[in-house]
Amino acid sequence: MAEHAEYKRPLPLPDEETAEYWEGARRHQLIIRRCQDCQYYIHYPKARCPRCRSANVAGSPVSGRGRIYSYSIVHVALAPGFEPPYAVVLVELDEQSDVRILTNLVDCPLDEVRIGMPVEVVYHDVTPETTLPQFRPTRAAEPHRHFQPQPAGNADVAQRPAQPPTREVHG
Repeated sequence: MAEHAEYKRPLPLPDEETAEYWEGARRHQLIIRRCQDCQYYIHYPKARCPRCRSANVAGSPVSGRGRIYSYSIVHVALAPGFEPPYAVVLVELDEQSDVRILTNLVDCPLDEVRIGMPVEVVYHDVTPETTLPQFRPTRAAEPHRHFQPQPAGNADVAQRPAQPPTREVHG
């Protein structure tokens, strides 16, 4: 790996639930937890599926493509190493509409950032141990299209649209 200049921004501190996400990033692969029983993607990583409550969850590679769901242009220095202005975006991944990643948008003039803009993951090797997934506008010549993950197990499960988790409230 190439030598890295001293990185001045805060670094992630992986834990048991986020380790596979950060290990995938080091390999330049976006890994999102997925329930092996109902096929629901889970991000931010959790030990149990919020949809079916199964503990049978594992990391699953995803396309790294999505759209900007929301964004903010930061104009004030709020954290060490982040020089304003810069864009913070909430990316909705193609695999499932409620899987969203909070990240930086790179390689895009700030006045061109738009909700719905197609984006793709890029990897920044910031230290020999840490790689940060960030997003940039899609540059592929082909049209942006939805990734179709292969189902693990029961094929009809993947055909059902993902439903957000529900909670019963008892008064």
